[in-house]
Amino acid sequence: MDKVRDLASKNAAVIFTKSSCCMCHSIKTLFYELGASPAIHELDRVANGREMEWALRAVGCNPTVPAVFIGGKWVGSAKDVLSLHLDGSLKQMLMEAKAIWTVFLTMMGITVTPETQARKVLFHINQEELHLCYARADVVDMLIHTCKSLHRSSKYMEKVMGLASEKGVVIFSKSSCCLCYAVKILFREIGVDPLVHEIDQDPEGREMEKALTRLGCNDAPVPAVFIGGKLMGSTNEVMSLHLSGSLIPMLKPYQN
Repeated sequence: MDKVRDLASKNAAVIFTKSSCCMCHSIKTLFYELGASPAIHELDRVANGREMEWALRAVGCNPTVPAVFIGGKWVGSAKDVLSLHLDGSLKQMLMEAKAIWTVFLTMMGITVTPETQARKVLFHINQEELHLCYARADVVDMLIHTCKSLHRSSKYMEKVMGLASEKGVVIFSKSSCCLCYAVKILFREIGVDPLVHEIDQDPEGREMEKALTRLGCNDAPVPAVFIGGKLMGSTNEVMSLHLSGSLIPMLKPYQN
């Protein structure tokens, strides 16, 4: 564990990889495209690689490679890095850690678009490594699919959060949901007129429902109640707040 931590903190950006891992090559190339030169540690080429792999698993890396550290802190694996890249956070994190500089990127003329990054990354993998990706076409397809899927997820997450902040109290509902109706009635009895979005009446309702689930509406995506732009929860959470006497003070600024 100490060896991993020591290596992870020696450079602004560090990636633990394996020489046979196609996804590792793709993540490395993504960093190069962004203007970073990460320190690379290939676990299958060091004597204590197996022990380091177990240490990475203990940190939370599952799968263990690629394991990405920025500024000495564990960021995650391929899926986490791609997600950060798609929402614009990755480049910012690298800049804050002084792994890249804006001036350098501008001089190089580097621009990165999320939806095309997977194919761009593969194009830049050198010929020595490229056969690994051809041998594992399924991994390449998964990378491309993940990029596109995360891009769509980000779009609908932004839509939900945008709607949730349109008014002080917002409820995502379905027209056929009895519990949604009960929560809406409760709010109106308290003197609050919530903005209601019936997601089964929205052409993108299915994707919005998935976005609500990712935000934390696990038991039931509707009703999803937002107060002051923050997710309060569904029926159980709202009723618990009401029974404890916490709901009315929270709603006071929004009462008619």
